[in-house]
Amino acid sequence: MKIWYIWVIISILMFIAEIIVPTFVFFSLGIGCLASALASAFGVGLIWGIIVFVITALVVFFGLKPLFFKFLYPKHGEIKTNVDALIGKIGVVSETIVPDCNKGRVIVGGEDWKAVSIDDEPIDKGQKVIIMKIEGVKLFVKLKSKGKEEQK
Repeated sequence: MKIWYIWVIISILMFIAEIIVPTFVFFSLGIGCLASALASAFGVGLIWGIIVFVITALVVFFGLKPLFFKFLYPKHGEIKTNVDALIGKIGVVSETIVPDCNKGRVIVGGEDWKAVSIDDEPIDKGQKVIIMKIEGVKLFVKLKSKGKEEQK
């Protein structure tokens, strides 16, 4: 049996292992095996086949992996979830916010939250506010200024 057949068989096994355990390591090793099979088909010896395998696997792993992960997976900081998704949203004051008494509530997304004015100014019931930050179960809000769309 020629040596390049063995490289192809090992390559196929590496690709199957990559399907079972998706880590990109087996994919890199499989590509390295294919490169060695190609080199062996052109008549290079076993030592050069191993060198081609190592170099190709390292180049694929360290060169292509960052590119694949950049395009296949979104950046982790861009998608806000849970309460972090509330920051920047508009809410409606359901109970007047009084800074001195530490009272006030805001409805955001159908949920009623304890709220505090970030400007330390009272905000009347029914007014729209913007959620600036969240600490625990308390929203820190500021009065939404009327834009050009709302003045019409």
